[in-house]
Amino acid sequence: MALLALLLQQKRRGDDRSRRKWLVALGLFGAALLYGDGVITPAISVLGAVEGLEVGSSRLAFFVVPSTLLILFALFMVQRFGTARVGHVFGPVMLVWFVTIATLGIRSIVAAPSVLWAANPAHAATFFARHGIAGFLTLGAVVLCVTGGEALYADMGHFGKRPIRIAWFVAVLPALLLNYFGQGALLLRDGAAASNPFYLLAPSAFQWPLLIIATSAAVVASQALISGAFSLTQQSVQLGYSPRMQIIHTSEHEAGQIYIPEVNKGLMIGCLLLVLFFRNSSNLSAAYGIAVTGTMAITSVLFAIVARSRWGWSKLHVVTLTGFFLLIDLSFLLANAVKIQHGGWVPIAMGVAVYTLMSTWKRGRIQLQALQDEAALPLDKFVASLETSPIPRVRGTAVFMTSSSEGVPAVLLHHLKHNKMLHASVVLLSVQTRGIPAVPVEQCLTLETLGQGFYRIVARYGFMQSPNIPELLARAAAQGVPVPPMDTSYYLGRERLVIADRAKMPRWKKRLFALMSRNARSATEFFQIPPNRVVELGAQIEF
Repeated sequence: MALLALLLQQKRRGDDRSRRKWLVALGLFGAALLYGDGVITPAISVLGAVEGLEVGSSRLAFFVVPSTLLILFALFMVQRFGTARVGHVFGPVMLVWFVTIATLGIRSIVAAPSVLWAANPAHAATFFARHGIAGFLTLGAVVLCVTGGEALYADMGHFGKRPIRIAWFVAVLPALLLNYFGQGALLLRDGAAASNPFYLLAPSAFQWPLLIIATSAAVVASQALISGAFSLTQQSVQLGYSPRMQIIHTSEHEAGQIYIPEVNKGLMIGCLLLVLFFRNSSNLSAAYGIAVTGTMAITSVLFAIVARSRWGWSKLHVVTLTGFFLLIDLSFLLANAVKIQHGGWVPIAMGVAVYTLMSTWKRGRIQLQALQDEAALPLDKFVASLETSPIPRVRGTAVFMTSSSEGVPAVLLHHLKHNKMLHASVVLLSVQTRGIPAVPVEQCLTLETLGQGFYRIVARYGFMQSPNIPELLARAAAQGVPVPPMDTSYYLGRERLVIADRAKMPRWKKRLFALMSRNARSATEFFQIPPNRVVELGAQIEF
């Protein structure tokens, strides 16, 4: 979504319209795949860890699925406490995990140090040359070793990039390499260990403690995609690709630490259904590979376009860097494509569904705004008419929320038609989202005095920020706008869409948009407006 926002900032030219349309579609589908990743990651991570029960005793295999369901349910239930609180618990768990797997790896490498020759890329070239297509398709399994990396950037808003970099290079990458080399060393000594090389790295007396540590770490690994889904949804809402949702800020210090109940509930239901349907991590890996490699490939493509068009990189620079990554990404994606019929269709189906919802909402809002703009009364004529045809004014301030910064809001005309009066002070407030993560405070507010007690305020936020209207109006009050908190009423419009032939959309998309509109979170909650100061006026609009 961040790369898409950068592309959308560019000035539109006539010959770019088709290209722009395809880039938006690509960005949205990549975001949609990441939602699929967010559903599959917790399921496969926890399921794969709990399958260690079978190593301890085959009789315990029955408890794998029920235990996984219980752990996943508990994981989603604690999300409401926020990333910061969850992180205080999860941080030490992950440190124990990485120290443990590094130690197990070193112990195995010492027993068979020849495995370190695997670092020579000539072995990979020989392998592909010898096995051909079969060797290439092996990449579909190898990709599971690097999954998770595609979600690191999604958590920068929760933790910041510096902690992620330090944790990766100091603990995560070294521990993973040591453990994978350790598993390879074990297989050189005992080919039968291929049934579960990770758990068989440990001495038999340590396998139960390892199971507990691995399960705990799998829960933490799932957190990255869950947090990422929250961030992605906030960006989608702010950029106009998703209906308003309840966004709860869980930290006073980090604006990116959020919790979205609707997304949390959807991810939980999806995870539980996947576990019940696939029942083991091997079956689920087919679905996982498509989601991860699809996300990686689309990110690389969008990055290449942004680097060339926005940052002015030379073609040689772009092709050299992103071509290298795309070679890897597309190889993994093609190797996983053969798994579509075995479960790979799941993330694709999820991606198509989410993409349809996001594109329908964006197109619907544009069409609806165009219809409202057609019927809008010019603001300067309206203010001028108040001088010749005075309207009764009452004490206090009325704030009318409007999605457009031009014309008279429909909710104001609706109010005037039925109540036959206006407040002494009238504020027309529109909130706009810019294609940058955050708008500096000094650039957030534009104020215009229109006369006759009318004021126009345009508030600008970045796609990683959540609007807070009372806080915004407090800044406006410091610039002379009369908005006393206890004497200010907020007027919001609530549209009921009547399906007609006005908007240029397929009829089924109109019905879908109307359904999404009815279920969108109230503007009162989204903009953090005091509920006891809000007046909602409904109107039917032919769409």
